[in-house]
Amino acid sequence: MISLKQLNYALAVAKSLHFKKAAESCNVSQSAMSTAINEMEKQLGFQVFERNNKQVLITNQGELFLNKAQTIKLEMDELHQLSQLNTRPLSAPMKIGVIPTIGPYLLPKVLPKVRADYPDFKLHIVEEQSHVLVDMVRRGDLDTAILALPFPIEGLMAFEFWQEDFYWISHQDDCPIGVNEIASNELELEKLMLLKDGHCLKEHALAACQLKQEEDEQEFAATSLHTLTQMVAGKIGTTLVPEMALAQLVQNNSEIRAVHLNEPGPHRRIAMIVRPNYVRVKDLELLKNLFRDALTHDQG
Repeated sequence: MISLKQLNYALAVAKSLHFKKAAESCNVSQSAMSTAINEMEKQLGFQVFERNNKQVLITNQGELFLNKAQTIKLEMDELHQLSQLNTRPLSAPMKIGVIPTIGPYLLPKVLPKVRADYPDFKLHIVEEQSHVLVDMVRRGDLDTAILALPFPIEGLMAFEFWQEDFYWISHQDDCPIGVNEIASNELELEKLMLLKDGHCLKEHALAACQLKQEEDEQEFAATSLHTLTQMVAGKIGTTLVPEMALAQLVQNNSEIRAVHLNEPGPHRRIAMIVRPNYVRVKDLELLKNLFRDALTHDQG
């Protein structure tokens, strides 16, 4: 009979397409993993993987098998979570993903409160781009992920807890005195710097300004809002940042100014995404309320 351990090994190999890396991720030797996979394939009567010294490939039958294996793994994880339903709130470990344009600005506001109120809660945080986190939630590698919407999350549920607008960030010398609002048609697009492709914040910023992707012809493309803000302070250009990032990026920098983007909002919505049959919904609801309260208190 094929064991759950063998299924987990097969899924690990499918994820990395590398036996050594898969073995390391499962904390077993490469020979032990290879032996387990070989025994599993003998029981199945077909190869799941084609491998040689250079690469690992998934066979057509292997694809079907791995899809079933992933479903079984998720269902077993959910069975395990059932045992946690009668425990105290936020007492069982949880793996949460968060995108780089939310994590550095949300987590410092909420983690102290979470630690104070739920000292036994063990939280493992993964920072990645949205498309990676969505796949991790679907595979069961994460309990939930915090994303900015809109973003494609077909087949998943969203627990929305915050909405916010963008602010135009410029050097103080480039910002007219007394200006508190600015429309997208007033922006100098040749000076507007946004995050590089792959960050959903760039797409949300373009959508808020009613611009198309090809209209965004920027010379610089950074990977963090902090870098963009430093470039603004150096008079290289201007940028757009979400409201929750203002305290860290702008308030302690006397050289730059923040002006609200006067376009229909909210410009992005913040939500926790989760699989529809996820068991620990009450814990998610509790976290969602903690996140909302922390952001509301910060603005107040």
